[in-house]
Amino acid sequence: MRFSTEPPSPAAPPASNVAIVWCNLGSPDAPTARAMRPYLAEFLADPRVVELPRALWLPILHGIILRTRPARSAAKYSRIWTPQGAPLKQWSARQAVLLGDALAERGLPIQVRAAMRYGRPSIAAELDALKRAGARRILVLQGYPQYSDATTASVIDAVNAWCARTRVLPELRFVGHYHDDPLYIRALAQSVRAHWQRNGRGDLLLMSFHGIPVRAITQGDPYEAQCHRTAQLLAQHLQLPATQYRVTFQSRFGNARWLEPSTARTLSTLGQNSATHPAAGTGSEGAARVDVICPGFVSDCLETLEEIAMEGRDTFMRAGGRTFHYIPCLNGRADWIDALATLAQRHLAGWIEASD
Repeated sequence: MRFSTEPPSPAAPPASNVAIVWCNLGSPDAPTARAMRPYLAEFLADPRVVELPRALWLPILHGIILRTRPARSAAKYSRIWTPQGAPLKQWSARQAVLLGDALAERGLPIQVRAAMRYGRPSIAAELDALKRAGARRILVLQGYPQYSDATTASVIDAVNAWCARTRVLPELRFVGHYHDDPLYIRALAQSVRAHWQRNGRGDLLLMSFHGIPVRAITQGDPYEAQCHRTAQLLAQHLQLPATQYRVTFQSRFGNARWLEPSTARTLSTLGQNSATHPAAGTGSEGAARVDVICPGFVSDCLETLEEIAMEGRDTFMRAGGRTFHYIPCLNGRADWIDALATLAQRHLAGWIEASD
């Protein structure tokens, strides 16, 4: 049977009819090659992630990539794994709870569940759970401030795939991006200021975003422009001149041309030149003290904790840099949760109103 067979929807008060599914990328179930294989297979088989003809790419994926990459990726995950599991899943689940609490304090007692685009808990499973709980209107909110075909649109694909096999559909709304949302920018700025108060201020603030292939930009993806807009607004809040911050891109995969400049290469260059040009604020290519923030990630994960806080630090220090600080993601910061609640409330308008 193509469509699901469903019992009658349970009777529920109006507030319980509205729900939010809070989506992020996902993580494997364990930091092992065995657990990595199905996770990577799902992730890298997504045509939004790897835009190659399926007949060409899938044999490479299953015949080569999934034979070699899982062990390497598992070793990276093992460096950040905690007794509670993957940090991304932990923070996403915590953010869902905090968002629900924040909305309840505003008189909006609605359901919020965290879901992962790849791995568990899946988007389909959480949508099923919300429906069983009586949700008839669902807002899809994502942990991607900047819109990209490979992330934002892929989540919408997953929701649409669930819709294609669901008999009785809820009303759905999607938040496409919030890269320039004032409260999101303010939360980022406050996280930087708090870091500076605790640790002192570096010579340069490096803003590292996840990279994507240049081909996506040439075909109309707004991601690069939105990253630069986020960086510009953050710099304005921090009153940073252009010489005191830089925008870079990380996490390159494959042989295609990706967005530049590269975070890793930039850190290496800054470290190499720090002895002769210690102050990046003078317009030089060196900086002895570097602070790095990843504004495109709202939850700490492999790309921030291992790639930046560990590998990025090693790259910079080995090249000759003196001090490296990674500024954590927004995670469970109260100002970020307030920003997220305001964003959600704006998109819930007309579905439910705050009680007096």
